Amino acid sequence: MRGIDEETGEYRGESRSHNRREALEVLALGEQLVALTEAQLAKLPVPEALLPHIHDARRISSHIARKRQLAFLAKQLRREDDETLNAIRDALDDKGETARREAAALHRVEAWRDRLLAEGDVALAELLDQHPEADRQGLRQLVRNALEERKRNKPPRAYRELFRELRGLMLDGEAADDSDTAL
Repeated sequence: MRGIDEETGEYRGESRSHNRREALEVLALGEQLVALTEAQLAKLPVPEALLPHIHDARRISSHIARKRQLAFLAKQLRREDDETLNAIRDALDDKGETARREAAALHRVEAWRDRLLAEGDVALAELLDQHPEADRQGLRQLVRNALEERKRNKPPRAYRELFRELRGLMLDGEAADDSDTAL
């Protein structure tokens, strides 16, 4: 029943271009699912009926056969309702956002470590203002040891230990803040 409605002059159905765009989006979703590891796939709300098709697409190495299997997977995905597809897309987007947040948090930790090594007690005082539960003496000792290692061209054991201490301090603090705001 495609075409123009004679009474209103509006199109009756979706255009072929619209249908093609939707099909290509579902194909891209299928490619994303095939690219995931088994652990990542297990965390997604993928229906059980689709899992064998995803595993088959991973197993196939021939280019054309893999492309054909991906097209079949996309066909099976299109049979699912929109709510299921949207749930899968949301879960995939959340993973990307989570990874970006984690990377940004690690960059903040690295920046603090560099500040502590460059500015010394001034940066340590500022860090302790933000995190009063931190071990002042332990952090000061790690900073001194890291600077000494650098000066003597030794392996960066204290440098890494300082990073671990800061990561534990800052990320545990952020997790506590997130749980407080969730309540």
